[in-house]
Formats: sequence, structure tokens, C-alpha cells
Amino acid sequence: MIFRIAFCLTAILNTGLGFNAYAQDRPNILFAISDDQSFFHTSYQGSNFVNTPAFDRVAREGVYFSNAYAGSPGCAPSRSAIITGRHHWQNEQAGQHASAWLKKYVPFVDLLKKNGYATGRTGKGVGPFQYARTEEDSLWRKNDAAGVSHSNLKYEEHNDERFAKGISKTNYFGNFRYFVENIKKDKPFFFWYGGVEPHRTYEKGSWKNMSKKLEDVEVPEFLPDNKEIRGDLLDYAVEIEWFDLHLQRMLEYMEEIGELENTIVIVTADNGMPFPRAKANSYEYGVHVPFAVRYPKKFPGNRVVEDPIGFIDLAPTILEITNTSPKGMLPITGKSILNLLQSKENGVLSKTERAVYSGRERHSSSRYLNWGYPQRSVRKGDYLFIWNMKPERWPAGAPQKFAENDSTQLLPIHGLDKNNTYINGSAYTDIDDCPTKTYLIEHREEIEIMPYFDLAVEKRPEFELYNVQQDPSCLKNLSGTPLFKKMEKALKTEFLSELKKSNDPRIVGPDPEIFDSYKRYSPMRKFPEPVSAN
Repeated sequence: MIFRIAFCLTAILNTGLGFNAYAQDRPNILFAISDDQSFFHTSYQGSNFVNTPAFDRVAREGVYFSNAYAGSPGCAPSRSAIITGRHHWQNEQAGQHASAWLKKYVPFVDLLKKNGYATGRTGKGVGPFQYARTEEDSLWRKNDAAGVSHSNLKYEEHNDERFAKGISKTNYFGNFRYFVENIKKDKPFFFWYGGVEPHRTYEKGSWKNMSKKLEDVEVPEFLPDNKEIRGDLLDYAVEIEWFDLHLQRMLEYMEEIGELENTIVIVTADNGMPFPRAKANSYEYGVHVPFAVRYPKKFPGNRVVEDPIGFIDLAPTILEITNTSPKGMLPITGKSILNLLQSKENGVLSKTERAVYSGRERHSSSRYLNWGYPQRSVRKGDYLFIWNMKPERWPAGAPQKFAENDSTQLLPIHGLDKNNTYINGSAYTDIDDCPTKTYLIEHREEIEIMPYFDLAVEKRPEFELYNVQQDPSCLKNLSGTPLFKKMEKALKTEFLSELKKSNDPRIVGPDPEIFDSYKRYSPMRKFPEPVSAN
């Protein structure tokens, strides 16, 4: 009888349900996520104007996923997909940019904490969302879904080493070291490193202090190639390198204290770069993100996996790795990719072709009555299929709005004053204000610039289909063409099946317009009613 009790106790302990005696056998997890970085922009991937030695090390010594897709081309819904293992459209307000996080959407981080992990974060967590402000917000979660913040250590005048003024003052590495030395104790840890970089705004011309060269920049085909655009891309690169520097310091510190080999390091970005036709768009540059995992103890390294993976796959993977039950979370839609991590092979590993999904609703406050621009997309094989569910709406936001201090004064079309100078925040506000956006608007009537302006802001067809291996800039729409008719039909059928299976309100109801009704807690703008309101 005593033997049976001891055997059962041992079995319980070995399930990893939170006993400190077994902490040394359970891996730490460092989850590093940058803010607005496209797949193409790491030196491991071959970018000539971005230098990312820390990411490159993780990719080189670990597993590099060449086809990782964010849950959304915007930060809040994308992070919602990571933390819940569910498509953003399954999470009500908790999948909607700048809305409320309902407490019923339990993140996997909570379960890791219950399972004996020390959890924490620095920098940007799961947001922007509105968390509970008072006890009256009884249905809302109180704390950030990524865990307790450790962001008190800031750069000050005497130790400010930041590359540019737009970079956050948060000392990410310093806060991580504080967490390890003061919070972790004898527990395994899950730590969320959420860089604010390379989110805008940037210090214009910061690249000049970093020995960067305009001629090194690879300009995406959907943007004009000139000094203004190249300089903006280099300022973006400066901020990526700041994020990478703090990751490098974290890796070196863990190596010094003997924790690195027992730490799973995951590095990615929440969505693509903050440029026109990238962020807030379901094209390659909006949803295809860098992704690498290092854990040589269990995951054979120096490998490239080409299978598409989605952000909803991260929660079930981390739960499986840590032997943590999903009990308490709402049903998880994603599938664990542990088998891909443990394989010794390169290339496409799955026996059946994987499909991964992304989407968006409202991004910023950019249209009449706070309407969004609903999109759903699927990547399968070489093809990316996009469904623009409201093609009559402006994809980048309305071209005209009312003045902030006078809701009866309609600002000029395209946000241009009488001198043809763009007024910040006055048009196409799903695109972050930036030199590239300003250039496109102010030069939109020039023959060589007009096509790029149209690509960024003009209305789009309901369906788009791209061969992203041949056309990563997503310029040649294959939807409706005879050669791809059969393939497109099959992809649409599978796509619609997933949306129905996951109870997307846009498809199954009961209220297909529910997303537009969710309250936004970030600043609001007022726009004129479209000629044909719907």
C-alpha cells in the first residue's frame, strides 16, 4: 500500500504540476516579442540594412520558422491570439484593438503561474486593451494578460545609451535581470520581453548616427524607392537593433548564470512593419513575422522549418512543453507544434499541408461610427488568400475627418492644407503617421508616385490571392483568373469551413456587425458619413 501511494505521488510530481523539487527539470521560457517587425527584416533572413545578432543566434542554434504568421496585422488582436490560443474573432472585445479584456479569456500565463512558474514581463504586454479600472468593471480582467510588469528600471540622463529619442526609456535587460535575481527564486520562469520597438514614432535621421547607408536598403515593391523612404526604413532598422541588443544581453546574462541551456527562447514580432500597405493589412509585410526557437537540450538546432505556423499554435505548444493543463482556459483552437520543434529534419515536415489564419477588424479610429475594415486571410502552400469583407470601405481609413477641437469643421481631403502639406492625424489613420505616409500623400498626383499611393489607400476587391513565393509584395492579384479558379475555389471552401468551425460572428452571427459595436477606449476621431452608409 505504501509503495502504491509513493508511486502515485511520484507520478503526480512528474506531471510538472508545480513542485519546486522538480524545478530544475522544467525549462524556463523567455518569450521576446518586438512591436511591428516584418519577417524580412533580420540579418538571419538576409536583410542588408538590419543587424540582429541575437535573433540570428537563436535562429542558428535553434529552429527557424520561415513561414510564421501573426494572428492579426495589428498588435492587440495578434497578442490576444498568442495568449489564448484562439483566433481574435473568437475573443469578443478581448480580440478587438483598444477594447476591454474580459476576465473569462484566461491567458496561458495564468496557468503557468498555477503550475509553479514564476511569471513576469517588461515593456509592452498584451495590449492595447482596457483592463479593469474599478470594482465596477467586474467582468474585466484586472492585470495585463502577459503577467505582472517589471518595468521600473528606466534610462536616465546619466546612463542614457539609447540609439534614438523615439526609443522607450525602459531598460528591458535591467528589468529582466531584476526579475531573475529577485522574483524567480528557485522556480522555473516564464518571462515576456515586450519591446515597444520598432513601433513608431522614430527620431527622423537616427540612422545617420549608426553608420548606416541609404544604398544598403531593400525597398519593398509597394513603396517608391527614394532617399525619403530609404531613410525611414533605416530609422525603423535602428529600433529593431535596439530590441535585439537587449535580447542579446539577456542571452549573455543567462549564459553567465548557467540558465541558458535550460531556457526555451522564443523570438518573434506581433505584426509587420509600420508602413503603408504593411501593418494593419493582411498582406505578407503585415502578417508574416520573424520566428525562432532555441532549446538545444530538446530541440535539434540549425534547422529551418518551412511549415506555416500561426500564433494560435503558441499557447498549446507552451502548455504541452511545460506539462500544464489547459483547464480554466476557453477551448483552444490552435495545435501544438512541439513535434516540429523536436524533429531533426528541415523543410516541410507535416504530412498534410498546414493552413494558418489571420484577420483584423477595427485598428485605429479611422472611419465613420468607428467602423473597422474586416479582413480574414489564410496562408496555405505558396498562396495567401485574403477576404476583404467590406470592400466598400476605405482600407487605410477615411480620406477626410472633422477637426479635433471643432466637430463641425471638416478638414481638407487627404489631410492636405492649402500649401499641400499633410496635417498629422487627419487622413488614412490606420496608417501610422510617418515620413513615408506623408510623402505618398503630398506627392500623390505625380505620375510615378500615384500607383504607390493607390496601393496604400484605394479601395480593394473583395477577394485577393497571391503567390507569396513569387510575389512577396502582393502586387499581382490572381483571384478570379482562369488558371487559378479551381485552386481558389478549394481554398475558399476550406477557409469558410474554418471560419464556421471557429464561430466567426461575421459568418455565423447572430450579429455579424458586433465588432463595430465594441467600445474603443483609446482616443476617438469623428468622420463624415459615407455617401452610401452600411
